[in-house]
Amino acid sequence: MKTLQQRLESLGAQRLGGMRRGLEKESLRSQPDGRLALTPHPAALGSALTHPHITTDYSESQLELITGVHASVDSCLAELAEIHQFTLRSLRDQGGAAGEEMLWASSMPCGLPTDETIPLGVYGNSNVGRAKSVYRMGLGHRYGRRMQTISGIHYNWSLPGVDNAGYFALIRNFRRHAFLLLTLFGASPALCSTFVAGRDHGLLPLGDSGTLHMPFGTSLRMGRLGYQSDAQASLAVSYNSLEGYAASLHDALTRPWPAYEAVGIRNPGGDYNQLATTLLQIENEFYGTIRPKRVIHQGERPLHALRERGVEYIEVRLMDLNPFEAIGIDAATLRFLDLFLLHCLLSDSPPDTPEEIRELAQNQHLTAARGREPGLRLLRGGESVSLVEWGLEILDQLPPVAAALDALDGGAAHREALARARASLLAPDTLPSARVLAATRDEHHASFIDFARTRSQASRQALLGLPWSDEQQQRYETMAARSLADQKAIEAGDTLPFEIYRQEYVSPARLSPRALARSA
Repeated sequence: MKTLQQRLESLGAQRLGGMRRGLEKESLRSQPDGRLALTPHPAALGSALTHPHITTDYSESQLELITGVHASVDSCLAELAEIHQFTLRSLRDQGGAAGEEMLWASSMPCGLPTDETIPLGVYGNSNVGRAKSVYRMGLGHRYGRRMQTISGIHYNWSLPGVDNAGYFALIRNFRRHAFLLLTLFGASPALCSTFVAGRDHGLLPLGDSGTLHMPFGTSLRMGRLGYQSDAQASLAVSYNSLEGYAASLHDALTRPWPAYEAVGIRNPGGDYNQLATTLLQIENEFYGTIRPKRVIHQGERPLHALRERGVEYIEVRLMDLNPFEAIGIDAATLRFLDLFLLHCLLSDSPPDTPEEIRELAQNQHLTAARGREPGLRLLRGGESVSLVEWGLEILDQLPPVAAALDALDGGAAHREALARARASLLAPDTLPSARVLAATRDEHHASFIDFARTRSQASRQALLGLPWSDEQQQRYETMAARSLADQKAIEAGDTLPFEIYRQEYVSPARLSPRALARSA
């Protein structure tokens, strides 16, 4: 059995240099007073259906900013900053009250209206655009619209020469050790009471400002109040192979679920409630801390793409927005993620078991709610282990990986990122989640809304203050115009009635290898 060091050496500099990454960052548009902006997706940003870098996530009020694929952390962050700049300039140039809109700096949402008035994403009149909106309607029926307004930042990552078995080994280890990322980078220990109105939540008040929190919480977004459901809790998806994972997902996509059957596909008036009555409407509804991914062809189902052509990259989904960073994340965090992912790939990764899957769910919930609690213990193989001691064990294995990446780049940026992570783990008051609570309590009269609003305004001002050229403006305006033309072309090319399109899209035959997929 090779050691981690031997596996690292066998990769070689060329493969390590082939590492690629990209970011997808969600943010709510908020009004200056900290309430959700209810205005439509700004026309200057182009089509949310077809723009390569600027779309919406669940809500019309929830932007998603997407970078391309990058060979370096710095170029990836530079592009994300540039997309932010254009977006904020476009918001400002709307004029009037809309011109004061901000990108909400926290993962937990701003002040929300009643659930049913949170606007769903709108993608035009094409079949594919309508399907996206109906899917979101279904999410609202299944989980409530408020839950969908949580925002995060996803990290897409690949390394050349990794096969399906290698990516699934990485995923298994990532799930085992995800508690460390939640502890180090979780930044959502508090929220506005509007998010949990009418729900049992178990949170504690912070002052009398309508703020609720967990005193030692790290990431409420990734805990029991976040992306959770009874239906999905019934899934025990194994990550031991692509075949097993695909079979689990196939089952969830084709298994009728009584509560969703009661909702129905359409209401008596003929409007659509959801795309399907199965446990999952489509693949994206499956919530997890990490996903195997494959770029899909037009009209292709993601599960079919995975089965047909294998895993192309993985998507890390548990990162909170860091409200102290103008674009929600910084270079040291991405460099640590690179170290962590390489460690997950290169370490021994035994098969998971149903017992371990249950342990991992419990560890995630404990860390999300109490990750900074002194002496907190998690489960590992049925045994109780200190979160901090387990985290230090992982960190102690990372110096060779950091040295190898620094040798490629020159300098010591990866070793510095590792040193920062170790120092933070040993001084929990310095962790982002602790800083959020301290600033909320001490500087903002215990008001989460006031804290996040202040951070959002500071980020807006910082990004609007950066240099911006006429060439950049023209490039983004051209992209926006092209996206609007592309949406019109898709709409003009539709020939199928929407109901036929829907039935064909959710057909189980579309999930299997070599299924014939009709282009959307």
